[in-house]
Amino acid sequence: MSNERKAVHKGIVSASMMCSRLVELQETIKIFENEHIDYLHIDVMDGSFVPNFGLGCDYMRGLRELTDIPLDMHLMISRPEQKLQWMDIRKNDVVSIHYESTPQLQKAIDILKNYECKRFIAINPATPIFVLEEVLEHIDGINLLMVNPGFAGQNAVPSTIHKVKKLRKFLDDSNKKNIIIEVDGNITNERAKMLKEYGAGMFVAGSSSLFRGNIKNYSDNIKTFIQALN
Repeated sequence: MSNERKAVHKGIVSASMMCSRLVELQETIKIFENEHIDYLHIDVMDGSFVPNFGLGCDYMRGLRELTDIPLDMHLMISRPEQKLQWMDIRKNDVVSIHYESTPQLQKAIDILKNYECKRFIAINPATPIFVLEEVLEHIDGINLLMVNPGFAGQNAVPSTIHKVKKLRKFLDDSNKKNIIIEVDGNITNERAKMLKEYGAGMFVAGSSSLFRGNIKNYSDNIKTFIQALN
């Protein structure tokens, strides 16, 4: 993330590319650049860890040719430690590996260190936050799923709202105030404002906010979302 982008928002905005229309991709990217979107959120799904197939390696390589906005890769894949070399991970990217996706989580984190990217651990709505205790020394952020992963357009699991507050306290009590909480799933403008007050710092914005209506609405949608974070 460039210094210019850091200065624009009080919260980090990651646009969920699963919600974009492929025929409008280039125009959408241009809007995101003009509005200083911080990251492009890429939901990588393998049909095994989650019951859906999502955006893949070729799609991400294509995005690199269109923009220098860094990627926020959400890897919903089984055994990610075996597949990270496929992803063309770069220094300014965020990469989220699911706690539930591998019995060798530390190995996966150690592999990510070689890319010098920001290392996040994602957890599903029903996964308790205490499972993160042993990896806090090795990560930059936590992607807290507000919905069960796999499909866009779901309603947030109610318990996840206060889970953000619990997670922030857990991190602060562990002397890890620098660890970012990313929230992902059904992040409306109103919910983003509340979750920021609860301690979230990074927001995946999709069909509930940035991509509402058609492409003519995107610029106004982004401005409204950012205003909610300010």
